[in-house]
Amino acid sequence: MQTVVSGIRPTGKLHLGNYFGAVRNFLEMQENYRSYFFIADIHSLTTHPTPGDLHGSVRQVLAEYLAMGLDPEKCSLFIQSDVPEIMELYTYMNMNAYLGELERSASFKEKIRTQKDNVNAGLLTYPVLMAVDILIHKADFVPVGKDQAQHLEMTRQFGNRFNRLYDVDFFPEPQAYSHTGELVKVPGLTGQGKMSKSGGEGDAVFFDEDDKVIQKKIMRAKTDAGPQEMNAEKPIEILNLFDLMGLVCENDVIEKFNDDYNNCTIRYGDMKKQLAEDMLKFVGPIRDRIREVKSDDAFLSSAAKIGAEKARESAVKTVKEVREIIGFRKFY
Repeated sequence: MQTVVSGIRPTGKLHLGNYFGAVRNFLEMQENYRSYFFIADIHSLTTHPTPGDLHGSVRQVLAEYLAMGLDPEKCSLFIQSDVPEIMELYTYMNMNAYLGELERSASFKEKIRTQKDNVNAGLLTYPVLMAVDILIHKADFVPVGKDQAQHLEMTRQFGNRFNRLYDVDFFPEPQAYSHTGELVKVPGLTGQGKMSKSGGEGDAVFFDEDDKVIQKKIMRAKTDAGPQEMNAEKPIEILNLFDLMGLVCENDVIEKFNDDYNNCTIRYGDMKKQLAEDMLKFVGPIRDRIREVKSDDAFLSSAAKIGAEKARESAVKTVKEVREIIGFRKFY
């Protein structure tokens, strides 16, 4: 059976982009692959969260993963810091990562621009830790978005460099995976790009929000003055709204508003009202399940323990073999 690995930073509540860009893939993967899904609490230390914030965020994401259908009996759903072998392999792989390639990483360039007062070593070696998360389970596939393609390429680069250095065929070359065969990119509500928390609270639809909050966000979504001629090309902010409708609305609803746009009769207020209504129908049941799971301490504890045990079984084996390849030997 082939292996897939993926994770998410515990930055708080999951949003619609996380679901269609990641969780939906996870649900298929746990049925057909040896699957490792982790909550990347070690990665989050690059932004120095407080202990209270970190634990609360990890709990939130764990509850949301479980509520959305991940099954501890079918996959390994674990917290990154529960697997100490990750940090050991991270140390070894850092020895073969070069300053120039790390400085050229798109994520590093972005972070030194946005958090100038906290350019720490973890930011620089972030691609190495991300690679280790994948390589430690010898993954065949990784579900990534278009903006993460460079990290996956660097993972292959680090794995291949290890293989060449020690003249082994140990780490496989992980490939990008997507449920649809295409890498999904869910647009945000501000028209500035993909849906993300970094785009501001108004850019994303979070699953753990109340109805009125979601409705208000959608009704405030950016639009234009409307088409001025028949069959006009849609600007990006309007394409974004149609893309969102494609995720939660029926086909006939989308066709109706598309015809209205082409005929220059579209009323954006009606369109956003319909989108909000269908969005709530989609989000509501998942939100209720999240709140139910989040209140069940025993279930959360059991799920985390099962996931850690599965992940460590794989990680211990890989690190043991890596130590032997490198040449570490005990004298006792």
